[in-house]
Amino acid sequence: MGRAEARKAQQQRGARRAPSGRAKSTKGSGSAGKRTGIRRFFTWKKILGTFLGLALLLMAAAIVLYFSVNEPTDPNEQATLQSNTYRYSDGSVMARTGEMNRELVPLDKIPPEVRTAFIAIENKSFYEDRGIDVMGVARGLFNTVTGKGKAGGSTITQQYVKNYYLTQDQSATRKVRELIISLKVDRRMEKDDILVGYLNTNFYGRNAYGIQAAAQAFYGVDADKLTLEQGAYLAAVIQAPSQYDLATAGPNGKRLVNIRFNAVLDNMVEMGELDAAKRKTMTLPDPIKPKPRPGMDGQKGYLVQAANDELNKQGITDAHITAGGWNITLNVDKAKQAALEKAVQDELESKLDRKDTKGRPQDQSVQAGATSVDPKTGAIVAMYGGVGLEEKAASNALRTDYQPGSTFKPIVLASAMENASNTQDGKPITPNALYDGTSKRQVVGSKIPFNPQNQDNTNYGNPMMSVQEATNFSVNSVYAQMIVDVKPPNVKQTALELGMQDREGWPEDKPAMALGTMSANTVEMAGVYATFDNHGKKVTPTIIKKADHKDRKFTPEPAVGSQAISRKTADTVTKVLTGVVNDEGGSGNKVRSSAYEAGGKTGTTESNVAAWFTGYTPELVTVVAMFGEDPNTHNQVTLTGTAGLGRAGGSSFPASIWKAYTLAALKGGTAGKFQLTEADMGAVQTPSRSASPTPTASQSSSAPAASTSPSQSPSQSPSPTATKSGSSSPTPSGSVSPSPTKTGGGPKPPDPPLFGGNEER
Repeated sequence: MGRAEARKAQQQRGARRAPSGRAKSTKGSGSAGKRTGIRRFFTWKKILGTFLGLALLLMAAAIVLYFSVNEPTDPNEQATLQSNTYRYSDGSVMARTGEMNRELVPLDKIPPEVRTAFIAIENKSFYEDRGIDVMGVARGLFNTVTGKGKAGGSTITQQYVKNYYLTQDQSATRKVRELIISLKVDRRMEKDDILVGYLNTNFYGRNAYGIQAAAQAFYGVDADKLTLEQGAYLAAVIQAPSQYDLATAGPNGKRLVNIRFNAVLDNMVEMGELDAAKRKTMTLPDPIKPKPRPGMDGQKGYLVQAANDELNKQGITDAHITAGGWNITLNVDKAKQAALEKAVQDELESKLDRKDTKGRPQDQSVQAGATSVDPKTGAIVAMYGGVGLEEKAASNALRTDYQPGSTFKPIVLASAMENASNTQDGKPITPNALYDGTSKRQVVGSKIPFNPQNQDNTNYGNPMMSVQEATNFSVNSVYAQMIVDVKPPNVKQTALELGMQDREGWPEDKPAMALGTMSANTVEMAGVYATFDNHGKKVTPTIIKKADHKDRKFTPEPAVGSQAISRKTADTVTKVLTGVVNDEGGSGNKVRSSAYEAGGKTGTTESNVAAWFTGYTPELVTVVAMFGEDPNTHNQVTLTGTAGLGRAGGSSFPASIWKAYTLAALKGGTAGKFQLTEADMGAVQTPSRSASPTPTASQSSSAPAASTSPSQSPSQSPSPTATKSGSSSPTPSGSVSPSPTKTGGGPKPPDPPLFGGNEER
């Protein structure tokens, strides 16, 4: 054996002896059974003690946290923000306003099966748990801390707490607060209250917060009309709103939302809330295409203005409205509203050239406004406010900075009949009463001198004419004398009883009041004429049908009240106003049609800065007005020259708009007739003496009376013929209608008075 081999054998013998040697040495040292190194720190007693200690520590920490984290007393800023929803009379959405597209709804407005769909996919144990899912929270916290993803909302209660009280921040601190507050909320609140809060605060996509806004955004219905399939889709989409919207989702998004939709239904079957056979027939319903949020375009902004204005008048402040949460249904009929807008477009806007500032400058100044009312209910069924909020911020239908002109004259007649007034020579003022129609005739019996000029300085009568004819031709001189006979304060009182407003600048005791020199808007005048149409029962036009809010109560005031004037007066005025339309030369003849029975009155103010037509059928009262307003200075300017034409009076564009709208609104016509059972035209009068020359402005106010005694047959109405100034021969009783002529030679007449110098016939 060589030395190498011997050395190797020796090493092997040493290796075999080593274990026994160590064992012997250990035994000999007396340390058998003792643990050495790190093993001595991990006995089962120490491990158990440590675990129990940590558990107690965690429990103590949890208790401290529970009592140190207070449940918030107020929701976060975004949780309660709502939009206001404005609807047409049929319930369809017209517009929404407010920063947050949300409308809170109570639980009973959400179908039970839709509620269950959310529970099935989000938190099947919702009605049994204590508001938290411990394993889910632990998993969420771990994912957040380790950066592996978002924590997740876990239970419905936790999601409600996050949405209502906290923020969408994904920090561990927020998650801990969410957990503790959820425990407290679950103890304090009923499960149904938590569920409805959750459904109302979720974000569903398409700028929709809450299930009501989501139902409208995705399916165009209110929440209470959602089907189970639609509700299941909304329950599915909240996990990833932008990714799961079928209208915009990519292939993967569509696949995932289908998986989640099916999971909703399958879970409902598992919960015993859905029949398995029915489940097999159910498929995901496609949502509608995304639409811009219903806004303030076109006339919608003006309709919202009118509704808010009405809320203000009944105690709901702008601050209350801005806070949101209102669901307001208007009386506006969608079809009639469209008809009114089309009539304005066809009969006015299409004829204007608003870009030609040099050739047709008046076209830039034209503003139009209109209000249409159902006289039986007082409902405002259509309204036109202007060309749009971007160009005209305030509604022309509501503006009160222009005068109504001769549309006020029927109020003078109504007041005369209500007060049983007489002419200067003691004869009753009725439609058949006679007055002097001479232009610029000085009124008699007034302390304030007034001699208004008729349109084109035309003399009417010979010189006498009936009140009916004076109304047909809108004769200023007759109505100026009539208001003196009735007394202006009496006329003002009648106007207020009919619904006009007593604003600053009302001309109190001045005879010029007869020509409509106060301010008014189209809604007021619609109310006055609706009261005539409704046989004297006061009509206060209202645009709000109903308005609901979870925290406030609003009850619209009755639109139809008690008798403002007698039925006899109202029916008589209506009878007279049908003559304005039916008379061949009447100022309202342009709207005459075999399709309906109508009455109406034109109005044109001094310098032609405003033009009105107020007309009505048994079913509909509509006021159309035009205003001349400088687009830069907003000063009142003339309408003369509108559309490159001449004078734009009440019988021009306003009457054309009225007729086009009325025919469309009545769907081509109506069989309705005025039931004028108490109309009283009064005895037909004829001059009892030769008419004396018209007093001049320099004559005493005690000049001869303007009216004479009756003697004609009731079957004939006097129809005096207009003559040149100075003529005094009476008209034969058989005449049909006057033939007005302008004044002739002589000295140049003085300038027209401040009011009424250019009244529309």
